[in-house]
This record gives sequence, structure tokens and C-alpha cells, in this order.
Amino acid sequence: MNPYLIILFLIFFDLSFAEMIIGRETISPGVNIVFEGAPKDIVHPENYFLNETDTDIHIEMLANWSDEAPEGSPLGGFVAYLGVSAVIESANGKINHVQLTPHLNMSDNLHYAQNIKLPGTLDELYSITFTIYPALENKIGIHYDWDKMVGKYVQQSTFTYENLDFKDIALSTRR
Repeated sequence: MNPYLIILFLIFFDLSFAEMIIGRETISPGVNIVFEGAPKDIVHPENYFLNETDTDIHIEMLANWSDEAPEGSPLGGFVAYLGVSAVIESANGKINHVQLTPHLNMSDNLHYAQNIKLPGTLDELYSITFTIYPALENKIGIHYDWDKMVGKYVQQSTFTYENLDFKDIALSTRR
């Protein structure tokens, strides 16, 4: 085979850092949500987040304003101050509860995420239930105009995805 074609293939189809789209949702008022499974990563400060060597996958939620968002919302802008939890259950019934926190990287910019250890083996299928909570009342001030025209910042929402295979993501690397 032509060595130039192999090099071209490796450049354009680098599979070492692929993300798995778990699901896409939209919640009111005009917030696009993308749930992803990504390769584990080093997250700073390292003493606060699960060490990369102890991690199976990096679970993520992107929350961005859509074109259906209220006036003044920056299209594609990060939706801040949400509470996000995930319950990961293995096929054998073992469960891991995780709180996603704001993270910052070069590919997604601001997003909610966490390094996690899967509660079972890499060969098992998993279900994940994500719950999005509105901001705590003492964490964000809602102005009169938003309150009258939109109401709540966001409503609590829950999404469940089943039969998820994380083996390829868990075995892939970012570097």
C-alpha cells in the first residue's frame, strides 16, 4: 500500500481521541444538552479530581444556549450554575453516583464533567441517568424582566440512556 495514503489516513482519521455521544436533548428555556463519554484525562487541580490512572472514562455534559433561547442569550454560550448528577449502573447491578462539575478544555471550552471509574468491567453494558438541577436560589440572581418573560432559569430534567458500551472509549487515549 502507498505509504503516503497511510500517513494521510492517520492524519485525517486519528482515532486516539474520539468522544462517544450518549445523547442529545433540549430543555427549556432553549438549552441544548449533549451527553458524552470521553477518554480519561488529567484534570487540575489533580488532588481534587480522580487521577487519570484510576479513571475509566471522562463523562461530560455540554449545556449551551440554542437559537430558541430567550433574547439576550449568547448563541452557543455556556449555561452556568447548573447542578448535574449521573448514576451509572452496570449490567450486574453495581452503581456509581457522580456529581459533574464545571470543567474547561480546548475542545469543548466550559462544560460539566468528571473522571469516573465504571462500577463494573469494560465488557459490560451500562445505563446512565443524568439529572440536571436548576441553580440554587442563592447562587444566581434572576432579574425582574427574566422572571416575568421566562420564569425559572431551568426546570429539573432527567434523562436515561441504556445499553451503553464504553469499552472503546475506556481503552482510547487523549495523548
